[in-house]
Formats: sequence, structure tokens, C-alpha cells
Amino acid sequence: MTAVADYIQIPTPAGKFDALTAGPQDGRPVLLLHGFPEAAVEWSEQLAVLGGAECFAVAPDQRGYSPGVRPQQVSDYRMTELVDDVLAIAEHFGWDRFDLVGHDWGAVVAWTTAAAHPERIRTLTAVSIPHPDPFNAALREDEDQATRSAYIQEFRSSTAEKALLADNAKKLRRIYYPGVPEHHVDDYVQRLTEPGALTAALNWYRAARYNSREIGPVEVPTLYVWSTEDVAVGSTAALATADHVTGPYRFEMLEDVSHWIPEEAPDTFTRLLLQHLLAHQA
Repeated sequence: MTAVADYIQIPTPAGKFDALTAGPQDGRPVLLLHGFPEAAVEWSEQLAVLGGAECFAVAPDQRGYSPGVRPQQVSDYRMTELVDDVLAIAEHFGWDRFDLVGHDWGAVVAWTTAAAHPERIRTLTAVSIPHPDPFNAALREDEDQATRSAYIQEFRSSTAEKALLADNAKKLRRIYYPGVPEHHVDDYVQRLTEPGALTAALNWYRAARYNSREIGPVEVPTLYVWSTEDVAVGSTAALATADHVTGPYRFEMLEDVSHWIPEEAPDTFTRLLLQHLLAHQA
């Protein structure tokens, strides 16, 4: 696929976000939010296709991942701040409404933004992570999900950085397998070994205690894509997400695909994304 992405910096009240963009600036605005422990390059394949479809696609390195927006306090990574970042980026471009796409932690931010500000979101596409309300319920009530999410307590510990970066970042590299291309793994690891970068990324987990327990229903047109080989997310919350979307809803289950859907199954996922956007033009 031919290259498309341009590197830019986006000034906001919180600081400057590094970002990749594709497509004409007067095109349909699409904002793509990456997850842990990745970066905007996660969306390389989607940026190429969206740009070619006359969308203006923007993928920022999110708070903590962009050196220009890397505060040191854990509380600076609570969900209210992350949602404010989304709105500030939209404000920079003058977007009244936009399509929002998120994977992993980016999906949590996207769900929360759509629930709190439906008037700003044309469509929502959430990848891997279900609606936060059934997911949090599953963490409390479903033994399978609790087991899958045991790593969260490890990431919140004060020794997480040392453990993940030891032995040439062996444990960090292991997180990406299977599914993430080797050249992306090298890119992510290089970024996260910069001073303060991994701590900032882990602070998303540490700040979760500040977040609201429930975000409420989502009323915007929503596509949720989950995969059967996702070791982090079981079927309980994935299937229950339908009960938490009051707008048009489409659920797609990808067989034999791991957690890293945008990179492992880019053709299938991007086709679903484009279908979703085309189905909701207004």
C-alpha cells in the first residue's frame, strides 16, 4: 500500500500532540485513538484507506505517548482529561462532529466520549474493548474476565516499569505477540524506553481509580469489533455490550484473531470500518 500519512503536531491547552494524518483537510473527519502499549502508527493501514476514501483521518499519539503532553501526576491521566484531549483536538481542526475510532484504551476513551458528548460524534467504532459498564461488571462478577484482567494490578504496581523493560524489554515485547508486525514492535519499544514514556503509559491504569464507575448508554451509531482469540477480553462483556447501545448497533466477531485487530486483520477491520462510515453519512 502506498504511503499516505503525514506527521503533524496538534497544539492544545494540554500541550502539543504528535499525530499522523491522511486525506484532504476538508474531508470527512475521522479521529483514531490507539491503545496500550502502542502509538498512532497502529492505524497505518486504516489511515491509508481512509485518506484514499476522501476522509481526513487523524491519529494522535495520546496523552503520555506524545512527549509534548506527558504530565507527571497520575491524576492527569484520569478519563476526564483523556476525553478533554479528544475534544481539544477536534476543536483545533474546527470539527463540529466527527467519526471516532478507538482500540484498547483508545476504545475506552472513545466509548466515554460518545456517551458524554453524543452531539459531537457522528459514529463510534470500538475495537477489542467493550462498553465500559458491562466490562466493569464482568471484572466484578465473571471469573473468566477477572482472570484475563489480572495483569492490570501488575501494571499498576510501582515495579511495573522495571519488570517490563528488564532483559531488553522482554516482557514488554511479549505483550505484542501474536499479531503486531515486528517493525511496529520495535517502534513501540523504542518509544516506550524513552525517559518517562512507559510510566506515562502505565499511568492510564493507575489513574483508573479516579474514573466514574458507569458512563451510561451510548446513543450514536456504533460498530463494535471483538476477536475470539483476545486474551484480555472474554465474551461476557463483549456480548453484553449490545444492551448498552441505544443507537444503531453492529457487532462483529472475528474468528482466530488476537487482541491486535487493526494490525493483525487490517483488511477485514478496515472494510468493516468503511461500511460503518458509509452507512451513517448524516
